[in-house]
Amino acid sequence: MKDNKPWYWIPFLNFSSGFPYAIIISVSVIMYKDLGVDNQDIGFYTSLLYLPWVIKPIWSPFIDLYATKRKWFLAMQLLIAITFLIVGITISFNHFFILSLALFWVGAFASASNDVASDGYYMLALAKEQQAFFLGIRSTFYRLSMLTGNGLIVILAGFLENKFGDNTKAWSYTMIFVALIAISLTIYNFFSTPKVEEIAETDASQKTSFSEVFTSFFQKKQIGIALAFILLFRLGESQLLKMLTPFLIDGKTKGGMGLATEDVGIIYGTFGVIALVIGGILGGIVISKEGLRKWMLRMFLAMHLPIIGFVLLAYFHPTSVYYIYAAVIAEQFGYGFGFAAFMMYLIYIADGESKTSHYAIATGFMALGMMLPGMASGFIQEYLGYGNFFIWVFCATIPGLILSQYLDYPDEYGKKVEEK
Repeated sequence: MKDNKPWYWIPFLNFSSGFPYAIIISVSVIMYKDLGVDNQDIGFYTSLLYLPWVIKPIWSPFIDLYATKRKWFLAMQLLIAITFLIVGITISFNHFFILSLALFWVGAFASASNDVASDGYYMLALAKEQQAFFLGIRSTFYRLSMLTGNGLIVILAGFLENKFGDNTKAWSYTMIFVALIAISLTIYNFFSTPKVEEIAETDASQKTSFSEVFTSFFQKKQIGIALAFILLFRLGESQLLKMLTPFLIDGKTKGGMGLATEDVGIIYGTFGVIALVIGGILGGIVISKEGLRKWMLRMFLAMHLPIIGFVLLAYFHPTSVYYIYAAVIAEQFGYGFGFAAFMMYLIYIADGESKTSHYAIATGFMALGMMLPGMASGFIQEYLGYGNFFIWVFCATIPGLILSQYLDYPDEYGKKVEEK
């Protein structure tokens, strides 16, 4: 295969997939919290924003059939930038909550379409042995983009809140800045991504009908256990994601840690970033060296055990911020390390004909497993309180861990083939 210089485009193309997801799914939680929306509404309505990722398999065959995947992801990235710009301009309007949710939904639809096109592009542009090697890089930059949102963007919002004394104005400027980042990424990707579809063979899924694409996915070996695993693996994480930043921001009278918005951004944007990068790269390396089977359980445990740190924070409320740093560092490292194994399994499930559409279907089920628990997270947290909520979140990781032990895949799947 021709050298397409993957180091030039893989990091930023994957960053372009994760960044809008971070803003829409995660940063919106902090924004609405700062603008006075309660936890129940935050958990329920921001979780509904997962819907485009859930239903993206319905329209993913269109991305296979019409135009190139490169044209698709460039167009969707431009639409995302425009959407964020409009959010920034209109955030001070009346009924901002409903209006911003509608705009975020448009951005979510474009982001989900961008993911489908980008994933298909990766699988066309990279040989199988390259896919395993770059899995850790992809996972790292995807999560790094989320930490850019939860870190640097939140730091900016907190700084502007302190400067203006007006949360609405601060978030308006912040979202306009987010739009500028998004358009810059689109321009970079336009010049850096090679036109591989003009020199590569057409994806086999373009030769199949919609019904064949969906039917063939559900005829895969062990598909029942696989779908149960995909749906349940992130049961705990889906709830943690929605309520963790409210926990850090809420005052101690409400059971939270009482941090300022800027402090939350600093915690996630410094040592959290470093831990994530190290964990993600290490995850990709160990899979490519020894295969998925040997490391899957250990990687999943590394991903979920750090939740105990938030249980301890919620019950003991230490005064030193360093305990919060320690909990975040452990969680971010574990996530980067463990999520690489989960994504490698999704690639295995999607492998074969129509792999772009099948990967979209698999990630659609993953998004469903994030959306439904997330919708209930605010209600559960307010009923249980933060301490018991984090215990529940930890217990919710157990079904996915058990199911992972019954998955059937080659022992050395993902292992790099040694050149002779």
